[in-house]
Amino acid sequence: MTADTMPASHTAAIAQLQAHQREQKWSLRDLFETSPDRADRFCSNAAGIYLDYSKNHLREDTLSLLLDYAESCGLQQQIEALLSGANVNNTEHRPALHTALRFQGTPSTEHERAVAECREQMRRFTREVHSGNWRGYTGEPIHHVVNIGIGGSDLGPRMVVEALRPWQKEGITVHFVANIDGADLSDTLAGLPPQNTLFIVASKSFSTLETRENAMSARQWMLDAGCAESQLAQHFVAVSSNIVAAEDFGIAAENIFPMWSWVGGRYSLWSAIGLPIALACGFEAYEQLLAGGHAMDQHFATAPMEQNLPVLMALIHFWYRQCWDTTSQVVLPYAQRLAKFPAWLQQLDMESLGKSVDREGQPLHYPSGSVIWGTEGSNGQHSFHQLLHQGTDMIPADFIAIREPTSELAGQHRWLLSCCISQSQALLRGKSLHEARRELEEQGYTHREAHALAPHKAVPGNRPSNTLVVERLDPRHLGALLALYEHKVFTGGCLLGINPFDQWGVELGKLLGAEVHAAIGGKAPGDWDGSSKKLLELLF
Repeated sequence: MTADTMPASHTAAIAQLQAHQREQKWSLRDLFETSPDRADRFCSNAAGIYLDYSKNHLREDTLSLLLDYAESCGLQQQIEALLSGANVNNTEHRPALHTALRFQGTPSTEHERAVAECREQMRRFTREVHSGNWRGYTGEPIHHVVNIGIGGSDLGPRMVVEALRPWQKEGITVHFVANIDGADLSDTLAGLPPQNTLFIVASKSFSTLETRENAMSARQWMLDAGCAESQLAQHFVAVSSNIVAAEDFGIAAENIFPMWSWVGGRYSLWSAIGLPIALACGFEAYEQLLAGGHAMDQHFATAPMEQNLPVLMALIHFWYRQCWDTTSQVVLPYAQRLAKFPAWLQQLDMESLGKSVDREGQPLHYPSGSVIWGTEGSNGQHSFHQLLHQGTDMIPADFIAIREPTSELAGQHRWLLSCCISQSQALLRGKSLHEARRELEEQGYTHREAHALAPHKAVPGNRPSNTLVVERLDPRHLGALLALYEHKVFTGGCLLGINPFDQWGVELGKLLGAEVHAAIGGKAPGDWDGSSKKLLELLF
């Protein structure tokens, strides 16, 4: 970050941080050896989630400098602006009130009253389906629900439904279709009985390419099965703000659930976009999810910065991105049912922080978002953890552990948690060249053999990680975990001086895709590059 691109207070704080980072070798082993109580000091907890951030290159004075930087950004004021409904999305001139979607108690604002009405609509609909009162065109109840959406209308509810598998209702199976690749829809519908199948078309505009095409194909599937057009309303509901388009499709007005401009797609699982969650797991579970998210909202709004989980995680990420030149972050949930969590987080983080201009439209001269990736533990240990331990890049890691077993196989859960702890320990400790040689000689290798092989066995170590311990994987704690990462990303946007609520970068590909589709239909290509023209000829 340079002096000509940031306010003076920011520049001074960043210069201090960079000088602070350069002043020593930052050995994690040494930090723990010199401070045996370090794990007790670099930790915090809220809403049933414990954060251990002691395995990072931080001292008290480091944290103080980072908190000074947050203060120079006006972070507290920006948090208050977010939660009060100010137009924090300055390029689209609207608030970002996803927190209003999970309010608790009696509604007190216009937004909360609208949310309460929507919740009641969802509650009634869910009860009708679960009771068997909602009938298909043959008079039979619904047993399959297919959610058709993409991006935020798919990733969030898909992830939550999988995470809350033990809460799923008998007699109802929820499926998800997102890809424009017809195989996604056709493979999902294969074997499903049309008379027992209900579709949710989730699209704010009701014109999103992938959702529109999949919905039209699903509509035809129903017609081909013998459903009359007049009976389509018994098999399709919508979550959309485009009432006219949804009605033209054949959806009854009373079965169109609202979407509001003040909720971004990647924050929308808390809205009617979460209808598949309520149908799969029950409305009570959905309400507990909201309650958990609200608990984290309260923590974010009121906890001191030095104890605030989202703030601490964002500051640590900022520290490594700006002062250590890291380019990616790996997220490792040690819970099979959180397998879709990294994909949900990818959209949340990279669509929010993948910007190259600040809030005023001026070019950034410093790094913005990171590449977010990962998979469920312990599977990743047998694929990409080799890169984490011996690759040339430092990649900060978030480990997520669930304290209570998620199945009756408690012995395996102990092994799972052992893997989680040992992996973060290995990233910190590593194995020195001397340790590798000694280990090999103790195993019977000759001195020469040990010296030759030791460089391949040495592990650099000194690599950072957070560990999040979630009390249990239930709706309430899952809600708190998701809200934690939402607020971490918002805080990251504040620290970078960017708008984390728009995503203009996704528009260009959509526009060009329409041009390519028109060219396939015979329209002459425009001023295309030679590669694109050649590919058009090759494929069509």
